[in-house]
Amino acid sequence: MDPASVDVVLVRPRNPANVASACRALKNMGFRSLRLVGEDPGLGRPEARNLAYGAWDVLDSVRFFASLGEAVADATFVAGTSGREDPTAWSPRRLAAEGATRAAGGRTALVFGPESSGLTDEELSLCHARVRIAADPAQPSLNLAQAVLILAYEIRLSHDGEPAAPGPPRISAGELESALRELEEGLVGIGYLSRDNPGAILAELRLLLARAGPTPREATLLRGLARQIRWAAGRIAGEGGESR
Repeated sequence: MDPASVDVVLVRPRNPANVASACRALKNMGFRSLRLVGEDPGLGRPEARNLAYGAWDVLDSVRFFASLGEAVADATFVAGTSGREDPTAWSPRRLAAEGATRAAGGRTALVFGPESSGLTDEELSLCHARVRIAADPAQPSLNLAQAVLILAYEIRLSHDGEPAAPGPPRISAGELESALRELEEGLVGIGYLSRDNPGAILAELRLLLARAGPTPREATLLRGLARQIRWAAGRIAGEGGESR
C-alpha cells in the first residue's frame, strides 16, 4: 500500500498535542494527508506546533469535515481502528498487505476514534474493515499518535515503491452510501427492514457490498433494483396490502 494513497482520519480529537504528534508520526512514515472530523481542537497553539516539529506542512494542510461519512466519501476502502475484541478484526500487518487490493487503485481512509472512547458503533458500521492493535491486556489503551505510528509504519514497510496494479474501477464509499440509502427505502417499504431499527442489517449489507467492490455499472444496477423495490412497495401500500 502506497502511503500517498492513504487519508488518515481522526474523529473528534480533543487534544491538539496528540494531533500534532500524529502529524509528526505521519511525516516520518511518508504520509501527507490528514483529515479531522469535528471542530479544530486548537492546532494553532504554540505547544501543538512545537510537537509537530518538521511536520508543519501536514499540520497546516489538515482538512476538516462535519461528519465521518463526508470525510471518507471519496475512499474506495475504509478501515476503522478499534481496541474492542472482534474476531473479524484485521491486524495492522494484514491491513498493509491486503488494503491496496481492497482499494483497487482508489484511496484508502484509515480512521481513528477519539482518545477517550474510540469510534462509536455507528461510525464503525461505516468502515469496510476493522483494525485492532494487539496490545498487552494489562495496558491495552494506546495514545492516538502511537496507534497512528504503528499502522503507518506497517504500511510503509509494505510499500515496495511500485504503484499498485490497477484493478476494475470501484465506487467510492460515498457512492456506496448513496446506493444503500436508496436500497434502505425500498427494503423498509416491503417490510424486509424494520422501519424503527434498520441499522443492524444495513451494516451487514454494507460489509457485503464493500467486500464485493461494486463497479460504477454494478452500482447503477443496484440503484435500479432499489427503485423497482420502492415502486413495488408503493403498489403494495396503494392496494392496501401489508408487507410481511
